[in-house]
Amino acid sequence: MAKLDGVLHFTDLVLRAEAMQRVIGLARRAAASTIPVLIEGESGVGKELIARAIQGESERSTRPFVIVNCGAIPEKLVESILFGHEKGAFTGAIDKRIGKFQEADGGTLFLDEIGELPLEAQVKLLRALHDGEIDPVGAKRPVKANFRLISATNRDMVQLVKEGRLREDLYYRLNVFPIRVPPLRERRDEVPELVRHFLARIASEEGRSVKSIGAEALDLLARYSWPGNVRQLENAIFRAVVLSDGDELTAAEFPQIAAQADGADDIIVHAPAPLPRPITVTPSPVMLGAERTVPQTVAVGAGGLGILAVTAQGELRSLEAMEADMIRLALGRSRGRAEAARVLGIGRSTLYRKMRELGLEGYPREHGAKAREARNGSFAMPTQAIGAATIPGTDRPDIAA
Repeated sequence: MAKLDGVLHFTDLVLRAEAMQRVIGLARRAAASTIPVLIEGESGVGKELIARAIQGESERSTRPFVIVNCGAIPEKLVESILFGHEKGAFTGAIDKRIGKFQEADGGTLFLDEIGELPLEAQVKLLRALHDGEIDPVGAKRPVKANFRLISATNRDMVQLVKEGRLREDLYYRLNVFPIRVPPLRERRDEVPELVRHFLARIASEEGRSVKSIGAEALDLLARYSWPGNVRQLENAIFRAVVLSDGDELTAAEFPQIAAQADGADDIIVHAPAPLPRPITVTPSPVMLGAERTVPQTVAVGAGGLGILAVTAQGELRSLEAMEADMIRLALGRSRGRAEAARVLGIGRSTLYRKMRELGLEGYPREHGAKAREARNGSFAMPTQAIGAATIPGTDRPDIAA
């Protein structure tokens, strides 16, 4: 957890396992120097936090900490993003741009997923480490860069060298001070404290009343191997806090973990307590009557309707799915697209575009157009009842889904 000044220190981290104490010991030594550091470990173990703490306890703590995910940069833009470019250096370079190395001047540059860096960029990185100079694309002369490099990887660097995907001389430059962060399954005694830390933070951020976790649930989490490491644990706690209806998390909030945890057969996962008021899923009146066009709605209060945000399995629905249901609901309760667009607070062209993107073109057009088509005998609107809803057009074989 970062302090108010935004600087992270080793004492801010939840690291109590013996294996992590060795990591912290090495990291403290690294913070006292400026040599390149290579942090190795699986995805989600907290490599970036270790890097931030090294910078936070170094002489560069008040200087920039610039993060670059090498695996997320398009290959054609790697050199421009890392080293910058001059105006006119290539097609589309309408302005001069400084790269990440210059952004980190005087501070720390954190290169995550360093093993994904293309070979062409590796040559420039090697020179930057050796000479403290970078070559912006299109520049006539090199630029001095004062930075401290911390890199991280979840790959086997030696294997990458053997495969020819990583320069051997660069590997030796990066591997001056290696730190391996063990996966969470090798430090399970940290799980309870991490759980309580995430629970308190997430409940506060989300405005939930959850204050604790039951012993049975905590034991369940401690048994699990956590292939996604600390990041997966944090996401599991987030989901449980958001979906919980009480002030204590139970094993029922972790069904997927219970199905895979070691010894989970010994743990009885009780069904969650019923909600104070049942949620009624109600089909809403929509045009054309195809099943795929019926929005998933819920009864809210006396006669109100809402859009489902969580499935019956407890999973959050996608924003696209909820947006499509909102449009279906508006179309079903309006007299044409113009009125639906007005109710939704968007322009008609925006509504038409969204309908095309979501595959809703089959809905009827403006009221006047429907009337004209009805007079011509091409748009009859018989209806079919589905539960409490009446859905027009379902007995037309030429328009039913």
